[in-house]
Amino acid sequence: MGRSWPLGLIVPVQDPTPFSPFLPQGWQDALARTAGAGYEVVELAITDPTSVDSTRVAADLRRAGLRLSSITTGQAAAKEGLSLSSPDDHVRRRAVERIHAHARFAAPFDAVVIVGLLRGTDGDQALLVESLRECARSAPRVRLAVEPLNRYDSRLLNTVAEALAVVDAVGAENVGLLFDTFHANIEEPEIGEAIRAAGDRLAHVHLADSNRWPPGHGHLDFRAVWDALDDIGYGGNLVLECFPKPDAEAVLTAADRIRSWWRGVR
Repeated sequence: MGRSWPLGLIVPVQDPTPFSPFLPQGWQDALARTAGAGYEVVELAITDPTSVDSTRVAADLRRAGLRLSSITTGQAAAKEGLSLSSPDDHVRRRAVERIHAHARFAAPFDAVVIVGLLRGTDGDQALLVESLRECARSAPRVRLAVEPLNRYDSRLLNTVAEALAVVDAVGAENVGLLFDTFHANIEEPEIGEAIRAAGDRLAHVHLADSNRWPPGHGHLDFRAVWDALDDIGYGGNLVLECFPKPDAEAVLTAADRIRSWWRGVR
């Protein structure tokens, strides 16, 4: 028998995201639908956490019976142009302050703060390392997860090896890696070996199939993913970051399919 991991969906709180079956309007109801679909955790898409009441979020999560696994921050990059690697000091400072705010929000939930698009798509890697060091120092008990993105979305950190080089350069125990199966399917020669290379520095996992639809709707070999996660003793969460295609129901019903795969592992 293979291991199982807590499964979750992304729920946007302020601004819409294409990687969720939900809209931010009525996001509390989305929590109930997430739990009702068999998911155990939720990743909140929050643009600016200073305008979100964390006490209310905690109450809503308790009501739904969900745990907050992670916070995705990329909307601040898309909407406000923030970047941790920007050569513009003002832009970079605002990005660092935003991560500080996300970390303060995440701390009581023991949630991971994701550094995806907010790291910048074509910035300076040395500046990124400097920014991440400052972010890590300000919240040593909050884990930051740096995400490799495919070449079509970013020219900065496309592979696990490149992201690990940055993580090593930062040199902080609370800075790790996010592994996204969609991006890895484009960039990694062998997806299982990339996970094994991440090892104990793997802080979070995003799931999507080769076409960025829910797992089971493309050609990605998820058996290799489960085996590699099992091999490294991964103890974190798996969150679906995929298009709600062919419809939202495909995302909501994916949990049962994924768990049925696990029952057949090893």
